[in-house]
Amino acid sequence: MASTVTSESPGTPVSSRPGYGQLLRTRGAWTFLLPGFAARQPFAMLTISIVLLVQHTTGSYGAAGAVAAVTGVSLALFAPFTGRLADRHGQRAVLLPGVLVHTLAGLSLTALALSDAPLWALFVAAVPTGASVPQIGPMVRARWGVKLQDSPLMTTAAAFESVTDELTFVFGPLLATALCTAVDPAAGLLTEAALTLVGGLLFAAQRGTQPAVALKGHARVKHASALSVPGVRVLIVAFLGIGAVFGGMQVSLAAFSESIGEPGLNGVLYGTFAAGNMLSGVVCGAIAWKVAPRRRLVVAYAALGLAASGLWAAQSVVVLAGVGLLVGVCIAPALITGYTLVDGLVPAGARTEAFTWLTGAVALGQAAAVTVAGQMEDRLWDGAGFLVPMGGTLLALATLVTLRSRLSPRVVSRTVARGVGHRVPVAVD
Repeated sequence: MASTVTSESPGTPVSSRPGYGQLLRTRGAWTFLLPGFAARQPFAMLTISIVLLVQHTTGSYGAAGAVAAVTGVSLALFAPFTGRLADRHGQRAVLLPGVLVHTLAGLSLTALALSDAPLWALFVAAVPTGASVPQIGPMVRARWGVKLQDSPLMTTAAAFESVTDELTFVFGPLLATALCTAVDPAAGLLTEAALTLVGGLLFAAQRGTQPAVALKGHARVKHASALSVPGVRVLIVAFLGIGAVFGGMQVSLAAFSESIGEPGLNGVLYGTFAAGNMLSGVVCGAIAWKVAPRRRLVVAYAALGLAASGLWAAQSVVVLAGVGLLVGVCIAPALITGYTLVDGLVPAGARTEAFTWLTGAVALGQAAAVTVAGQMEDRLWDGAGFLVPMGGTLLALATLVTLRSRLSPRVVSRTVARGVGHRVPVAVD
C-alpha cells in the first residue's frame, strides 16, 4: 500500500534533527529569502512613521493613533483578499500593482500631513496606504510551504520567519524614529514608500519559487476560503491579541519617551521589545518540540498575557525596557506556533490566504490598540496606554482556552495504490 505523502521535500537534505543550517540549505531558498527580507523591512516602519508624522503636524497622539488605525484596519480588511488573489493568480501578479499603489498612497498621505490637511483627508489617504501594503511575510511563508511539504523543517521555517519579522522590527522602528527625529518628521514615511517600491519589485522578480497557480478545473477545491476552517478563526482571535501588544506598545512607548524629554529613546525601547521576540524565536526554532502545537500555543499565550500585565506598572526606563524585553520573549512562541498550526489546518491551495488572515488580524488588533492607547494617553495619565496590551491579550487568551479544541489538525484523505502499480496524486499536507 502506497501513499502520495512524502516525508521530505526534494530540495531538503535529510538530517536526524531539523535545524537552521539544514533549513538554509534548502535548494532555492536564498533566491526568495534575501529579496523577501528587503521587501518586508518597510512594513515595520509604517505605523510608527505615521504616528510620528501626524503627531508632529497635529500635536495629538489621539489623532496620530486614529490615522495609523485607519491604515491598520484597511490592511486587515484587504490583506486576506490580496492573499486569495495571490493563491489564484500568482504572487507576482498581485505584487507588481500593489507596490506601485502603496508607494503613491504613502506619498499622498505624507503630502497631506505636511500641508495641514483636515483629519478626514488623512483618513481618506490612509485607506489605500493600508490596503496596498505588500503581504511579503505570508508570501515567503507560502514559498516555504512549497519547498518543505510535510517536512519536519516546517516548524523551523515558521521560527525562522518569526525571527526575520522581528529582525525587521528591531531595525524598522529605530530607522523610522531616527529619520523622523533627526532628519525630518516626513522622512520615515517617505523612506518606507521608497523601500516598499524597490524591495517589492525585487521580490516579485523571483518567479521560480512562487507557489504554482492551481489548475482551473480544481479551482473549487483549491480555493475554498481559509476562513471556513474553524481553527483559523480561533487563531485570528489569538493574533488580534498579539496585535494589541504591538499597537499599544508603539503608542505608549512613544508617549513615555516624549514625557521624559527623550523622544529618540522610543526606537531603543521598541527595539528592545522586538529583540526579545527575535531571540526567543531563534531558540524556539532550534528546539525539537515534543509537546503538541495546540498545547504549546495555550501555554505561550498564557505567559504573554502575564508578561503584558506588568507593562502599566513600569515607571522607569530600565524597568520598562526589562518588562518590554520579557513581553517580546513571550510573543515569539505564540506567533511561531500559530503559524505552524496553519500547515495542519489549511489545504495548501489556501495557505497564502490563511497567513494573510493572521497578518491582517495582527494589523487589526494593532489598529484598535493604537486608537485606544492614543486616546488613553491623551485623556488619562501617562502610561495609561499600557493597559491596552494587557486587556487585549487576556481577552484573546480566554477565547483561545475556550475554543482550543478547534485547533485540531484537519483529517486528510490519502490516495492509495491498490495492486495496479500506479496512483492518482492528491494534494495532502
